[in-house]
Amino acid sequence: MINYISKPFRWFFKLEAASGLILLISAILALIISNSNYSIYYFGYLEKYLFIGFNEIGLKLSILHWINDALMAIFFFFVTLEIKREFLQGELSNIKQALLPMIAAVGGMVVPALIYVVVNLGDTETMNGWAIPSATDIAFSLGVLSLLGKRVPLSLKVFLTALAIIDDLGAILIIAIFYSGDLNIKYLLLMLAAFIILLITNKFNIKKFLPYLIVGIFLWDFTHNSGIHATIAGVLLAITIPHRKKEKDFSLLIKVEHAISPYVAFGIMPLFAFANAGVSLEGLSFSSLLDKVPLGIVLGLFVGKQLGVFVFSYISIKLKIAQMPSNTSWYNFYGVGILTGIGFTMSLFVGNLAFVENMQYMDGVKIGVLTGSLLSTLAGYFLILLTPNR
Repeated sequence: MINYISKPFRWFFKLEAASGLILLISAILALIISNSNYSIYYFGYLEKYLFIGFNEIGLKLSILHWINDALMAIFFFFVTLEIKREFLQGELSNIKQALLPMIAAVGGMVVPALIYVVVNLGDTETMNGWAIPSATDIAFSLGVLSLLGKRVPLSLKVFLTALAIIDDLGAILIIAIFYSGDLNIKYLLLMLAAFIILLITNKFNIKKFLPYLIVGIFLWDFTHNSGIHATIAGVLLAITIPHRKKEKDFSLLIKVEHAISPYVAFGIMPLFAFANAGVSLEGLSFSSLLDKVPLGIVLGLFVGKQLGVFVFSYISIKLKIAQMPSNTSWYNFYGVGILTGIGFTMSLFVGNLAFVENMQYMDGVKIGVLTGSLLSTLAGYFLILLTPNR
């Protein structure tokens, strides 16, 4: 019975471990190529424009924008499917189980943002990056945990999964509210119409994905032109995919989630990492990290994340608002708190949105995210490795 219940988790963590490794390789390749004689081709191809459509009906974007706007919409679609499933039938469906990761996630978003704000106080341009260190990369953080094997109890892995999912939900809300441009009323109304059609499709319990996909493509185009970031279309589409607990034999949500998960884990995310992690390290010195943007990100990810997650969790457990994960020591729990400082893909994504009109800060964003994530990886891994389980 226990093996049956834990089977989905074991499958999930194996997937995250492998995808985390591929993400790391993709980032390293991007750094190597962007600092080699081939850097001109790397940055040049990302800036090339690609037209997708028929005749004159279609869309022309740079390859980087296709990755960040279109492919990442699929990623957010997948993430929202996970969030919806967890709230309906997973770890977040039970309020007692959900309280601790919810409280920890809030601390892990608020404290890093405050640290970044303090570092960048008075600079209106760089202040826009306040949400960058608030994100957690679920693939990397769970990948590191999986490398530690049995030293980390399943309950703690489930806690980190739930925390990262809630963190992603927070990132989605931040993107929708704070990182949208000038709104176009016409396309907003078309968005609303497409979303209503999807809700009606859900209401009639249509169990084929094709109708959702067709309307979803139009929804993405309307969202892209509305001033709201195009990835929000993936969120709206996922909300309408049916998952009814009474229908134990079939769930379109679970079917679609399992179908696209390998493509997201081993295709979209590594491609995003490869396209966005490249940064020239020429002239880089320790003083470069003391610039406001990278310093705020490094301190937010490495210091703010662990403090926010641990302090908020510790207080809620001591006040008996939430329960400590079973078979877990405070050392391991704190180590997991450090690992939430691995921002990587999500932090880079938010950084692209924060400085879309001030791209001169993007090198600092990349340096800060990579440094903060690396420090969090090493510190969290070795703390858990070198301390007793209980």
